Amino acid sequence: MIIGVTGGKGGTGKSTVATALAYQLSRKGKKVLLVDADVDCPNDALIMGIDNKLLYTVYQRIPEWDYDKCTKCGLCGQACKTNAIVSIAGKKPLFMQQQCNGCGGCKMVCPADAISWGRKDIGKVYFGSLGSLDLLTGELKVNEPVSEFVVGALKDTVEKKANEYEHIIIDTAAGTHCDVISALGMCEKAFAVTEPTPLGAHDLELILGLMKKLGVKYEIVLNRSDIGDRSLITRIAKKFQCKLAAEVPYDKNIIDAYSKGKPIENKEIQRLVEQII
Repeated sequence: MIIGVTGGKGGTGKSTVATALAYQLSRKGKKVLLVDADVDCPNDALIMGIDNKLLYTVYQRIPEWDYDKCTKCGLCGQACKTNAIVSIAGKKPLFMQQQCNGCGGCKMVCPADAISWGRKDIGKVYFGSLGSLDLLTGELKVNEPVSEFVVGALKDTVEKKANEYEHIIIDTAAGTHCDVISALGMCEKAFAVTEPTPLGAHDLELILGLMKKLGVKYEIVLNRSDIGDRSLITRIAKKFQCKLAAEVPYDKNIIDAYSKGKPIENKEIQRLVEQII
């Protein structure tokens, strides 16, 4: 089964729960793949003390101009919605590749067939292991705009490796944007990690609404459950007709393990493990 660990709000403990869940599953003798799909800020390797090795580089297509063919018409610049192409009448187009998302609009409108495809390096995928747990990590290159392309590369690798594992845990980015949607698209079920605060409740409602539209089964993990107003979360659980799968109280031992780069063990996470097994 492919299980997502997600959350509308950052800082709720999503990666802490994902790594702990994957680690405790592996301690049960299960072959587990943990996928760090928070490619803008991957940190699962740090949390678990895993030494990652480069697996491959992720590339994105970008346009290249044959200036002998280019008529300097300016249509490519007009078609570019990310402002990666600046067209000035009678001059060659100026291209800022870091702003390009590879949509292909410029090539489609070029009347002189002066545009072909090149590519640029937009990120990396890394691989590491801890016992029977393997970690696949995506990392977006600094200043690149399209994180979902790196998530897409992770998705391709997961599809190729799925038969090697009994359980796959996907640690998504926070929020409800495109890279989160892409990561959740791999999942049969997901745990939404939140906290009992007004912001935690607000963003929990957003992520549950997204998963409902995507058709992903969902349950809630309430982190730092003994700090704040629990009723904020139970009201949303009732609205979306889903259960609180685990309630993790504030625990200094979790903080200590996190800061030392050691796998986290917790009895509430163990409850999730027993449900999955």
